[in-house]
Amino acid sequence: MIILWSILIITNQIPELTVDSIEIIYHLIAEFLTAFILIIGGIGLIKKYKWSFRIFLISLGMLLYTAIVSAGYYADGGNIPMVVMFTVIQLSTLLFIFLGIRHHNIYEINN
Repeated sequence: MIILWSILIITNQIPELTVDSIEIIYHLIAEFLTAFILIIGGIGLIKKYKWSFRIFLISLGMLLYTAIVSAGYYADGGNIPMVVMFTVIQLSTLLFIFLGIRHHNIYEINN
């Protein structure tokens, strides 16, 4: 997310920046924050920090939200392949949330 949005910003490929600048700026802040929290949560899980599972769930919730909003944006423009891609991201995110909760509960019960 960080790399994609950075490239789009640098190469001036975000027409909304000239038209609806406030809305897209808030959207970009949300996207970068989501990516940052996903990275922090992932590092925390790898290092097995106690707080990491909560960050993991928060970050996946943020990702799910942004995938839903993005799918709506592309659906509005009739870009079906992007809608399909974001739907796959939504379903994958829900799967990771489910598996994470299931794994966490099993780990808590056994330890």
